[in-house]
Parts: sequence; C-alpha cells; structure tokens
Amino acid sequence: MMIHSFHIPVLGLAFSIDTPLKVARYGISSVVSVVDDELLERMRKYHSGLNNLPYAPIHKTSADCRARRITAYLNLLNFVVNEQFTRLKQEPFVEGSDIERYFDLLPEHSPLRQGYDLMKDYGDEKNKVFQEVLRAKMQKGSIDVNIMAKVDKLNYDALGDYSGDENTDALAALRGFAESDLESSVVLSAGMNPKLYSYLETFSDFYPDGRGNLRKKVILKVSNYRSAFIQAKFLAKKGIWVSEFRIESGLNCGGHAFATDGLLLGPILEEFKSERMTMQQELFAMYQSALQTKGFPITAAPAQRVTAQGGIGTGDEHAFLLQHYQLDSAGWGSPFLLVPEVTNVDDDTLRNLAGSKKSDYYLSNASPLGVLFNNFKNSSIEQEKQHRIARNRPGSPCTKKYLCSNTEFTEQPICTASRQYQHLKIKELNALKLKDEEYNRQYERITEKVCLCEGLSASVYIKNDMLKAGERSAVAICPGPNLAYFSRIYSLDEMGGHIYGKINLLAGSERADIFINELNLYIDYLKREILSCMENMNDKKHKYLQNFKGQLQQGIQYYKQLIPQMTNYAGAYIEKMFSDLALSEQQLCLVNIDVAGNQLSIN
Repeated sequence: MMIHSFHIPVLGLAFSIDTPLKVARYGISSVVSVVDDELLERMRKYHSGLNNLPYAPIHKTSADCRARRITAYLNLLNFVVNEQFTRLKQEPFVEGSDIERYFDLLPEHSPLRQGYDLMKDYGDEKNKVFQEVLRAKMQKGSIDVNIMAKVDKLNYDALGDYSGDENTDALAALRGFAESDLESSVVLSAGMNPKLYSYLETFSDFYPDGRGNLRKKVILKVSNYRSAFIQAKFLAKKGIWVSEFRIESGLNCGGHAFATDGLLLGPILEEFKSERMTMQQELFAMYQSALQTKGFPITAAPAQRVTAQGGIGTGDEHAFLLQHYQLDSAGWGSPFLLVPEVTNVDDDTLRNLAGSKKSDYYLSNASPLGVLFNNFKNSSIEQEKQHRIARNRPGSPCTKKYLCSNTEFTEQPICTASRQYQHLKIKELNALKLKDEEYNRQYERITEKVCLCEGLSASVYIKNDMLKAGERSAVAICPGPNLAYFSRIYSLDEMGGHIYGKINLLAGSERADIFINELNLYIDYLKREILSCMENMNDKKHKYLQNFKGQLQQGIQYYKQLIPQMTNYAGAYIEKMFSDLALSEQQLCLVNIDVAGNQLSIN
C-alpha cells in the first residue's frame, strides 16, 4: 500500500537516475532507467564516494558486465535508501527535521497525516505513544526500474560473434534487475517483446513465496485496454502476474510518444474501470493454472493496481482521476524537471525550461528509434545539430550504440543519428538528382535525428561536475507539452503541495483541462497524418484516417457526458471546459476525410 497517491515516472536516461536517493525516504516512489549501463557505473562511483562506500569498478570488457553493472547500481540505491530511511525514522519530531517533512508532504486526507496532526495536539506523554505508532507505519518509496522492451540491441564479442539471446540489451537489463536486492517493480514499456517477457520465467523472485508475496513485480506501461489485456494474458500463462497497469497518454506525455488510433485518455480509463474486475478474474485463472503446472503454491489473486500518467497539471485533475476512475496512483513526470532537488537538469537547461512557452515544445522525428519524440526547441543538442549541419558535418559520433537498429548500408546495425549513417544516406540522396524542394525535405528527415544516448545523459554529468575531458556536453531533453504551463523552479514541498491541492502553482495560467489538451494534441496529430498520407493515398490509409477521426468524435461525445459529473470542479471551470470542448469539436469538423471523392482537406 503506497502512502502517496502520486509517483514519479522515468525521465529520460539520467534525469531520474538517482531520484530514489532524493525522494524514497519520504515515501515517494520513482522509476530509474537502466538503458545506459555506462551511466549507471559512473553514478555508482559518484554516489559511493558521496556516501563513503567502497567502489570496485566493473569494466566494460568483463563477463556479463551490463547485467552486473545494473545489479551493482540498484544494490547501491537500495542500501543508501534503507540507510536514509532508518536515520529519518529515528529523528525527533522537531521543526525542520526530515521526519517532520515526511509527514508534511503527505496529503491531508491520509490516515498517516491525520495521525500526525492529532499527535501534535496532545501532551508529551501521549506524544511519545503517538510517535512510536507513526514510526511503525512509515513506508519508504519504491525504487522501480524501467526497461524499454524493444530497445533490445544484439551484442557481439571482440571477435564479432553473436553473444547470444540472453545478452541482448533488454534481457541483460532484466537480469540485472532480477539479481538485485530490490523488492520492487520492473516497468516494461514501449511495446511487447515476447523474448523478454518469456525471460521473466527464469527468475524466482517473480513467483510467489510461501506467503504469496512477490519480491519483484511487473508493471506494464500501456496506452489502451486491448493491448494491456493481450500482454497480461501472455504473461499470466507463464505464471507471471501483472501487478500494475500504468496507462499513459499517447501524446500528452514526455519522451517517446506512442499515439493511439484516436483513442483518448478518458474513454480508455473508463474501459479499464468497467472491465477491471472481469480482466483480473480471467487473468488469475490463467495465472493459477500456470503456477500449478510449475509446482508453486496456489494463492489468492495478488493485488493488481491501475494507474495513469501524462499531462496531469492540477490538484483537481489529480483528485478527479483517482476518484472517478478508481485509480491507485497518478504519475507526475515532466513538472519534476523543474524541481532541482529531485531530478538532474543542468542550470542552463533548467533556466530555459522555466522561461519556456508553449511553442517551444513539439513532436519531432529526432529519435533514432523511428518513434515520435517529444522535443524542446531550446535544448543545446538542437543547437549542436544545427551547427553540424551548417558545417556540412551532420550526424553524431556513435560511441554507446544503444539505439543501433539500421542495416541499410552495413551488416551490423548502426544508428540513424550517427555521422556514419547520415553520410551514407545523404550520399544516396545526392545520387537521386531530386528537385530542390523534395531534396530539402528528405535531407531534413535524415538530419533531424539526434544522439539520445549521449544527449539524455549529459545533464547529470554537467550538474554533478562529472564530464570527462573531451566529452560532449550537448543536452537532449524530452518534456511533455504540459510543462509549458509551469513557469519557474520549484521545491519538492511546493510541487507536492500543488499535486495535493494545498497550493496552486498554475494560478492565473490559461491552461485547458487535461482531457481538452490531449484532444487538441490528437486533432493536430490527425492533421499531420493527413498531410503525410496525401501523396500516396490508398484504401487502407483512408480507412485508418476515417477510424481515427471517428474515435476522436466518440471521445468528444464521451466528454460531453462526463463533464457534468465533474462535481469537484468550480462552476466557472466546468463552463470553460464545455466551451473549450465545443471549439475542439469545431476544429475536428474542419478536418475533411471524403472517401468517395478520395479527398482530404484541412480548413
């Protein structure tokens, strides 16, 4: 049972790499990326030094180095957080202490917070009793780990021989987590990887112990109910229980954007709410059968949480999502990029984010994964990219190779952001002798890619003065568009208070409701899709566009029914939401998809 109703999702590669060391002792759960084992190794050395702990390097040439580095770093996080939490619990209840901050950060309706408030009303003797009860009920936040299931690069030894399926990037990362001391969850994101999912079977911590407890749990990050159910059934048949479905908006989020086919967050959450128990019962029957076959004790159905994240901006939105859709928690990611005591954003990038406007955030093709990527115009990596193009040297040196997947020109995969790939691709483009307009369009498509392996790690090295001589300092950052409404640097206490509605950091901001914002993002996305389909239209694309628009229209009708139920909002807010929804509906009506005439238009 979590004591907070919010969690901090994974933020890039490095922005939340050590967030548990900053918030877990206060009961706040967060997620760490384990994509970059070189980053983890350097952070292990850094934090070992800060905490006077011994450090023995795990060299890149040593056996099973990726998994061992991940295990070692996660064990360090676990050890330090446990030490922090033990010290915090022993502190006296005095003003300014960490233990007082622990309780002050809790929502006011929390039983633990109410017990703390009650304790302060009693005399010294009863205070001591209260304090011991409160200490016993305190919980630390979970140190969870994110693995992008399809970022699963094949690896080769020094002789060029394939290292084997168990040593691909994603499987080695899972092994690193599975063999760590943590009792927490792995968040599997970015689609289904059957090989990775099947590998879960080989680790005992994912199965129930004699009391039915799971030492390690699985969280699926999903964008719709159907996908969630398919993936969960695949795992249940193997005796692996999905302990949480983490629903993320397809477009109103940070990082990579996995758009749905027009399904909006509200209707998706409604489907989870109505089908949740039916799904859990069906999954448990499969799970029970698989455990019986494997010889594990049959237990009652483990808990199964449903959470959501992406674009939440106010305490009212947070409360409504939890209450109306019966969610167990909500994720707040991008706003924490403006909280320096929680995340790793260098000073220059932090100032740019704090002074940003809505137009600074955009959906790009910058990711070498070939997936749309939420980008920030004022990042230093965008400036570096333009400088290289101006010097006729597009592309980046490829040193880490985590996103190598292209084999157009080479036998072994290379990265589309690399100088090698872009040189070869531009050479191929030059041979086509295209007209200037088409040439420039294709050239921009090639050179838009940036090195995320280096760019998403650079900020933590700059912030902690860890850059090596000659190491690149260009920062890539991938906030969700919702960050545009947060306009300064905040403390953890301020952001926590905002989430729980104690204060309003967005007072005076012209921001629409989370559902309206996402709807508008999807309407813009539909227009973008139409433009990309116009040149080579066929029946399949027409049907896709028609269905997409139809889903948006259904979503609008759903929101018309939902808004009157939003009784925790002020009347003026409800009126504005109806007005904003009507404007969005008008915009969608102007998007014309005429199948009979094979015409598409955006007015």
